[in-house]
Amino acid sequence: MTVPEPIWQLPSNVTVDPEFMQVVGDYAPESDGHLAAQVLWSRGIRSVEQLAPFIHAEAYVPTPASAFGEEMDWAIARLVTAHASGELVAIWGDFDADGITATSVLWDGLGEFFTQGDRLSYFIPNRLTESHGLSMHGLDALAEQGVTLIVTCDTGSTNHAEIDYASQLGIDIIITDHHTLPAHRPDVTAIINPRTLPANHPLAHLSGVAVAYKLVEALYEAQPDVPTRPLTSLLDLVAIGLIADLVELTGDCRYLAQMGIRQLQTQVKHSTRPGIAALLKYCRRSGDRPTDISFGIGPRINAISRIHGDAHFCVDLLTSTDVEHCRQLAEATELANLRRKALQRDVEQQVTLKLAELDLSTTGVIVLADAQWSVGVLGLVAGQIAQTYGRPTILLNTSGSGAESGTGAFASNTTPSIARGSARSVNGINLYELVNSQSHLLLGFGGHPFAAGLSLRAEDVSLFADAINQEFRARYGTAIAQRPILKADLTVRVAELGRPLFRELALLEPYGMGNPIPRLLIRHCWFKKVWHRKIQDLSNRKLNYIKTTFDLWDDSVQQGFPGTWWGHYKEEVPEGRCDVIVELDYNSAPQGRDTPQYEVRLIAVRPVPVTASPYREVDSTVTWSAFKPSQPLLDRRIVQSAPEPSEMVEVRQRPATWRDFYEGIHQAQRQNAPLAIAFPPPTDQTPVEIWQTLVGIAKFLSRSQASVSIEELQHALSIGGRSLQLGLSALSAIGFSFSIAEDELTLAAELPPSPASSNDTPASLTHIQAFIAAVSEEQFRQRFFHEVPTSTLQAIADEFLHSNAPTDGLRTGH
Repeated sequence: MTVPEPIWQLPSNVTVDPEFMQVVGDYAPESDGHLAAQVLWSRGIRSVEQLAPFIHAEAYVPTPASAFGEEMDWAIARLVTAHASGELVAIWGDFDADGITATSVLWDGLGEFFTQGDRLSYFIPNRLTESHGLSMHGLDALAEQGVTLIVTCDTGSTNHAEIDYASQLGIDIIITDHHTLPAHRPDVTAIINPRTLPANHPLAHLSGVAVAYKLVEALYEAQPDVPTRPLTSLLDLVAIGLIADLVELTGDCRYLAQMGIRQLQTQVKHSTRPGIAALLKYCRRSGDRPTDISFGIGPRINAISRIHGDAHFCVDLLTSTDVEHCRQLAEATELANLRRKALQRDVEQQVTLKLAELDLSTTGVIVLADAQWSVGVLGLVAGQIAQTYGRPTILLNTSGSGAESGTGAFASNTTPSIARGSARSVNGINLYELVNSQSHLLLGFGGHPFAAGLSLRAEDVSLFADAINQEFRARYGTAIAQRPILKADLTVRVAELGRPLFRELALLEPYGMGNPIPRLLIRHCWFKKVWHRKIQDLSNRKLNYIKTTFDLWDDSVQQGFPGTWWGHYKEEVPEGRCDVIVELDYNSAPQGRDTPQYEVRLIAVRPVPVTASPYREVDSTVTWSAFKPSQPLLDRRIVQSAPEPSEMVEVRQRPATWRDFYEGIHQAQRQNAPLAIAFPPPTDQTPVEIWQTLVGIAKFLSRSQASVSIEELQHALSIGGRSLQLGLSALSAIGFSFSIAEDELTLAAELPPSPASSNDTPASLTHIQAFIAAVSEEQFRQRFFHEVPTSTLQAIADEFLHSNAPTDGLRTGH
């Protein structure tokens, strides 16, 4: 399989309001702020009212924990009862950084109400032998200890079988989680999950640690006389989990991250958490930037479970006040992280060899398995492969045998020859729904649209790979399998790199999904002092993980600017003039230097031919073509009253796939007219609410003996044909019959219809869940096309026009 060349999506020309630019400049004392203003403007921050709370946490009004409604009330009432009656409480955590920090927040927060180690304990699954979520054997162990209440964090929403088993053991469960919800509410005391909130709610993107913090916040408010430590003492842990989990840092997520980073940076000089201070020392960072977490603390916390499986001591590392003990734990963490890097590199090389056997043209989802691959790094490697090849990627280890595994509705005891691994998505593809479509083959599964963990019988891996690729083609066709897109935010010269630009762009911190680190395009530059070396562990042993260092030059400077390219050899750096995409960073403790330095991280590089003038700015495979798109793309998704050309082609139907978008491009090309995207925003109704609406319509049609057109019904429900077909099948399963004649639908109730949320029969539940899953998938794609930047759509449109598509038919791929 050949690595697909990425599409370089270069900075678009934006006109920033002068008043807004001036205000941004007031926040940037060492520069005029115009570059930061361009990035902010392009990311939707376009007013002084938006800017103030974005930059200063003090200007933001945080959302109270009571926003979770009665579920939060039920949770607090149960905790108050447990506190008053002397019950034993256990925290059920998870082994990644979000789960570890969430466990730590509950350990310290609930520890103000329940004595740690006596009335309060915690349980974390082993990454190498168990899956995410509750397990039968873990519940048995807690029941033997006398635990009567479990509070989960970052897990548990889909563990129906285990929740029922806990009830049989006399254990109540409060779930705090942020992963995908099941079709019906689990039978628990309370479930606090931001996915129950509207998509635009300020709490909608909370990670597991932030949800745990909100639970503690509500408990502090309910019993303010009990805690002896301030609630804010937990914010550094919250910031670590939020940023490490790559959630969208908007609303309260951004506020909590900002406040937490402020607290985190005090740990170096005035440590209240010696374990965090030791981690910062090992990664040579000060804790004042989100990258100190994403590239420093976060990977180190994750490394423990990736290498050793058991991550219990990470909670001790983050919460203990014993300085020497924390130093020893931090040293073990550093060793694990260095070995994780080497192991990750080894597995990546092995995966690359297997990829050579695949045919990219027929592969929508990459599925590979090997008995020798370490389960602990498969998620990391899957993410790298997905980004490199522009395909969702699932990597599995097939050496599992005998250990209990499973989460959610598909949990069970495994048998020998079990494949266990991780999945990562790309290009806005809802991986959760894709994998869930093969639930009949799975032993365990859990996650969200961008990442998931799963297990299945090793003998079923080939069948699973074929089936999920067939499902991919049915949902997306082949057009959505794009080459990777590399987006640059600004064009700069080497002379502009350094402290003033760094501090100006730092106004956008903390970075996260929806607000990534600004990427800089530098044209016609070249490299000097290129060298690579293997990194070393604490014993000075060289590990199989490479980084290349260099100085970057262009015609604007008389002194090169330092940079690093991780995971690449010096031979991969081209000679002569190049275009590069980089990120500007600050290294507080550079190797071999006494003083800090600003440097760039190389993201991508492509040579510049001597004859390159002019050259195309979108696609590196045709970089030197003089092609220009014939018409600009008009964005009328929000403002539809703006001036418009006399002739244009409008896409008014919300696209569900790239193929739908291509049809509009094709029509505009034939008519030589501008293309305007003018489809309305997605519905605010949840999939469950849409199902309830469908049942209501069915009852009305049955009573009134009326009919409705298929088009009208799809419009009323904001769903497509496939989802409606599954909805009609679900209606049949609960007692309706229907007929369609000349596009008119007639419904009748042959049997008394079950309630909309009925779980009376496995068959009806299966059909309802299939409909809800299809609507959820459709809504995910609709939101993607509604929110995707115009510049991305323009790049895709230019790519399509340049591909010499035939004028009498539509190509389905590149």
